[in-house]
Amino acid sequence: MSIKVKICGITNVADGLAATDAGADILGFVFHPASPRFVPVEVAARIIRELPAFVVKAGVFVDAPAELVIRAIGDCSLNLLQFHGREAPDYCAQFGLMCMKAFRVKEARSLEGLVEYQTEAWLLDAYAPDKEGGTGETFNWDLAREAQKFGRPIFLAGGLTCANVAAAVARVRPYGVDVSSGVEASPGHKDHDKVRAFIRAAKTVH
Repeated sequence: MSIKVKICGITNVADGLAATDAGADILGFVFHPASPRFVPVEVAARIIRELPAFVVKAGVFVDAPAELVIRAIGDCSLNLLQFHGREAPDYCAQFGLMCMKAFRVKEARSLEGLVEYQTEAWLLDAYAPDKEGGTGETFNWDLAREAQKFGRPIFLAGGLTCANVAAAVARVRPYGVDVSSGVEASPGHKDHDKVRAFIRAAKTVH
């Protein structure tokens, strides 16, 4: 089965369509006001109405009130929830929608909490003391390989670009890869050539 590619931090219709046309499986919309890729629910809803129905729409949240998540699910027709903060397992499970929990990986001990979260997938991102995600930094991919033994699909994130994603896929064999800053012209605005190159590189690894 071909690897899943998630292009995160979509803030406008043109970027969403470019990613979809290039073969993206999942588009991520960040509902965290502190992020340079933040979109309000009403803006995300307008963008999503212009996108093909087949692409999965993921809402990215950081310690958000449940009311915000529920509103985004309804207004944006989300298919997937991604929790990037310190959300408890019960919080993640309450919405009745597919979800994945993100973990910031610094060392082997960073994997100890994964099994508490029986979400559909786990996303492994690089650790940074001042950011919840979107660091643009890689981490030890051997830890991502180790995490697969716990039996959940792994999305690999953190510092991926069109130059290194093929090597990452070949080494880790994750279920999916997630990129945001690695395919940007500037924060919140995608470089369409980089998007196409990234997806092509990720999906041609055998």
